[in-house]
Amino acid sequence: MSRTTAKHAILAATCLLLFTGCLAPSPVVRPNSGFTAPSTEEIGRLQAQANPLPIGERIAFWAERFIAAPYDTDPLGDYVRSRKVVTDSRVDCMYLVFRAVELAQANTPEGAADRALDLRFRTRGRIRWGRVTNYDERFAYAEDMIASGRWGREVTAGLGRTVAIPGSRGHERVIVLPKEELLRPGSLGGFRTGDLVFFVDDPARRQGAEEVGHLGIIKIENSTPWLIHASGRKTSEDTEGGGMVKKESFTEYAAKMKFIGVKVTRFE
Repeated sequence: MSRTTAKHAILAATCLLLFTGCLAPSPVVRPNSGFTAPSTEEIGRLQAQANPLPIGERIAFWAERFIAAPYDTDPLGDYVRSRKVVTDSRVDCMYLVFRAVELAQANTPEGAADRALDLRFRTRGRIRWGRVTNYDERFAYAEDMIASGRWGREVTAGLGRTVAIPGSRGHERVIVLPKEELLRPGSLGGFRTGDLVFFVDDPARRQGAEEVGHLGIIKIENSTPWLIHASGRKTSEDTEGGGMVKKESFTEYAAKMKFIGVKVTRFE
């Protein structure tokens, strides 16, 4: 076999493993949720439908496709524990953002899975026999997603009055749109469809070192921002987890949320 032929054979085998090991081969129905995970065939059809839209509209389009999906209660994340790229039958807030952006940036199901290897990791995800071998190099902290620049340009400062709060993990401070600013009448006019929202924990309430405690995606309808997010609770020793992907008024969510404020990124 020539060197060129061998190279092509290796590439073909890698693509086959990426397709068979990381993409859901058939719909998965979760009882009582009303949600069916999309098959690879459906993903391809929906990508052809959505791809003419602007990038923000595409991101929101895919986020809405996961409404009613059961919440991933695994503390580590089903996708990390199984070392797969695609686990669409249940999602947590980070996976929902991952998947919506990856699907929006690709033309095929396989392309979205490959895009994940660039986006989710500090380096690049590596596949061996259909499984990711270096999930330890993933963005485990959402604030590192923002800092990487791969998850859109941060637009927090341009959306309203910001405040600085103490950071962690070597960050002296964190600039956020505070909760009171989000609730000020007329303050949300700068949000756009497809914006990624990172909800920042009050330093006094932080669990461990993480600054960002939740993620979601904005959809603007009739000049009103809606939040699409995986709302739920992870299973712990004392509590069984549960929840699902929801779409709700951003203002109503902000009014009741425990977070001190938000950071926002945008793809343009």
